[in-house]
Amino acid sequence: MRMKSFRKSLAGFALLCSVVGAQPAELVMFERAGCAWCRKWDQEVGTIYPKSPEGQRVPLRRASLDRPLPPELRLTPPVFYSPTFVLMDEGREIGRITGYQGDEAFWGLLTDMLRKSEGTSQ
Repeated sequence: MRMKSFRKSLAGFALLCSVVGAQPAELVMFERAGCAWCRKWDQEVGTIYPKSPEGQRVPLRRASLDRPLPPELRLTPPVFYSPTFVLMDEGREIGRITGYQGDEAFWGLLTDMLRKSEGTSQ
């Protein structure tokens, strides 16, 4: 009886460790102060993004290119242009959108990236 209880506890602990260590998917927006295209994205997409199905699935995280980036956002190849949107899942880059060409282009490119990510995560 004790061995069964121990195994259950061990399995629960392993599951907890895997959940705590996993980084959820997110969309990282790399931006710079004074970026006109970043402001345009904020006006056209930024206010509705968190409410969208895409925003629910991959929340937005902002990163300033004006400051040193945290280690998990130092990508290869590095990000130079703003805005650049990088889809991250479990700490790795899935895809990126460099620049902002309008809301229709953004949503279309993001949808394509999300579809591709479904194929790679299985």
